[in-house]
Amino acid sequence: MSTNVLRTPDGWWAVRNERAVRIETKAVTTAELLADRAAVREAAASGERGTPVADLVALPPVTTPCRVVAQMVNYRSHAKDSGFTGDIPPTFFRKASGSVSGPHDTIVRPAHVNFLDYEVELGLVMGATLPVGTVVEEQDLPSYVAGLVLTNDVSARDVQLTKTQFYESKSYPTFTPTGPYLALLEPEDFDRLIDLRLRLSVNGVTRQDRTLADMIVRPAQALTVLARFQTLDPGDLLLTGTPGGTALKAPPKPVEKIAALLPPALKWKAFFNGQAKNPLYLRDGDLVTATIATPDGRIDLGAQRTPVADAR
Repeated sequence: MSTNVLRTPDGWWAVRNERAVRIETKAVTTAELLADRAAVREAAASGERGTPVADLVALPPVTTPCRVVAQMVNYRSHAKDSGFTGDIPPTFFRKASGSVSGPHDTIVRPAHVNFLDYEVELGLVMGATLPVGTVVEEQDLPSYVAGLVLTNDVSARDVQLTKTQFYESKSYPTFTPTGPYLALLEPEDFDRLIDLRLRLSVNGVTRQDRTLADMIVRPAQALTVLARFQTLDPGDLLLTGTPGGTALKAPPKPVEKIAALLPPALKWKAFFNGQAKNPLYLRDGDLVTATIATPDGRIDLGAQRTPVADAR
């Protein structure tokens, strides 16, 4: 059975039935906490009634600095929305760890960004070093992945598309809401990953809703491909892609073909003139709610509620 861990300004807590018991540990970073699993287990098994979770202020359970790596176009529904056809090779990009924010912190839209998008994603938190050259089989996942977190890969689409710049467009402060819980998994929990359901709504209206069955490249394969060139260490975070339903969608094929004939400046002007009519992009005053859980609640990463505000 997975154990949910909450991080607050006062330290780390093991969560049980909406109540939290303080973990007696000297750990400051996520990596240090993962090295003190005995303290986590002791708190989780404690007979203490604990403190109501609602009375605690949740910080991101992944501490920074750390590596934040993300997969691009890794759900079939998102690939369809994005206009991809045929085989899609595993592709990764980096996000600045300074983009990591709390599960209820405000997402701040920079003044120059007009098209702010959302992407609910399952985050894998590493529990052991993944050296370059490692081959990870499904049965090996518990040896490298300690747990899971709920994340939102917030994206400035006008920066991403015009500059072909993933790093900048996804790395502004508050662009990776993370948590509330770090779900530390037992080996048998990994068999339930396929049942995890990702949901995201804006102002109460559902935008994204898929299970991991829609995923193209599963975690073991993703880690194997990533390990061809990238080392990961305990406490590092891998975002595993988003399902369909984001605000950005590929234009119809006839429109795309016509746009391809235009000079780049005119092409982007026409594209963003069309996007300006899209009501799905995030705006000042919106509330984004996201959850990831199995139907039976055996793994439940909690809920994010992140308001959106323009930079002041």
